[in-house]
Amino acid sequence: MTRLLAACVALLLASPAVAHGWGDDDHHEGGRRFKHIFLIMMENHATDEILGNYADAPFINELAEHSGVSGNYYGTTHPSLPNYLALFSGDFQGIWDDCAAGPSITCAPEEFIPGSGDGTAGNYLSPAQIAGASATKHWFSGKNLVDQLEAKNLSWKAYMQSMPAGGWDVTNAPVINGTTVPLYAQKHNPFVYFSDIRSNDDRLSKIVPFEVEFDSDLASGNVPAFVWLSPDQCHDMHGMNATNSGLAGIPECAYPASGLDHGAIQLGDKFLRETVRKIVRSEAWDEGAAIVIVWDEDDYAGFAGCCGSPTGVGGVVLGGAHAPAIVFTSDSFRPRVTWKYANHYTMLGTIQKLWHLGCLANTCGLNEDELLIDLFEK
Repeated sequence: MTRLLAACVALLLASPAVAHGWGDDDHHEGGRRFKHIFLIMMENHATDEILGNYADAPFINELAEHSGVSGNYYGTTHPSLPNYLALFSGDFQGIWDDCAAGPSITCAPEEFIPGSGDGTAGNYLSPAQIAGASATKHWFSGKNLVDQLEAKNLSWKAYMQSMPAGGWDVTNAPVINGTTVPLYAQKHNPFVYFSDIRSNDDRLSKIVPFEVEFDSDLASGNVPAFVWLSPDQCHDMHGMNATNSGLAGIPECAYPASGLDHGAIQLGDKFLRETVRKIVRSEAWDEGAAIVIVWDEDDYAGFAGCCGSPTGVGGVVLGGAHAPAIVFTSDSFRPRVTWKYANHYTMLGTIQKLWHLGCLANTCGLNEDELLIDLFEK
């Protein structure tokens, strides 16, 4: 057992919440078993590239042995952005691209079309889907998780690694020696794509650089109910090209010429080890918390899907393929595995159920037995 996991045991045993049986809804503030939920979004790896890969991801695998694991979790679709939108709003918003946010920005689909350059290449989108996606402005007006949280008077904050302060309009950052190095990627920040967030200064003030505020918020006890955390592209396992990785001073972040990107996985594993350690040593953990770690999609090897993923020509499912999902809670240290078919809609629906938030778009059709409540159980 690692020192971190041993520390987790000590924290669990010492926690007043656990000692007093805190876990029944009627003993919780506002009827909530978890006062805090931390959601960490990782990138572009299939389940079997992470779970079972002890060489590159020792921390993740040891954590999974003491957590809830979804054995049939899928990305909603490809590429990244629609998966983030799905987890944040219950809808992939009808797009298949990674374009920037903006009231006049539109983009044609990048995936499920001829020449996409990856495993999604083909004639899978209908002319109507291509036309609709190509005309969709990346400035969405629908309801989202922030609307639901605020309606229940629940606090929230989004921590974006490598985002410059006030960088809501920045597509990528930082600039190093005159070159934009895409450590921060706007496509991994779904908050800034919604008009009712972009038009509200108070809401924008809660989308902050991870490096500036995360540690201080944990240390001061100023942790909101819901925490969204997007690591940058060298720490979420996405990776960058060799030139950008060199400029960033993180050469192991570079895409390999072929085969598995061991360096990117190792960087992500180290990031999660450090971040989870900070969370479990914080007051927020003792108050009752869950850490949800999900990967947005696989590495484009396939496009299996489920649970409301879009469908294309001939009914083919346009999913994001098999991806890992792990839930670690402050009041359970035992392994819990579910084989229910699930995706980002299912995870969002589960969080909504835990906190009585209602539903959004594709989460509204989910039955309780389809949710991932068992991953959060004691």
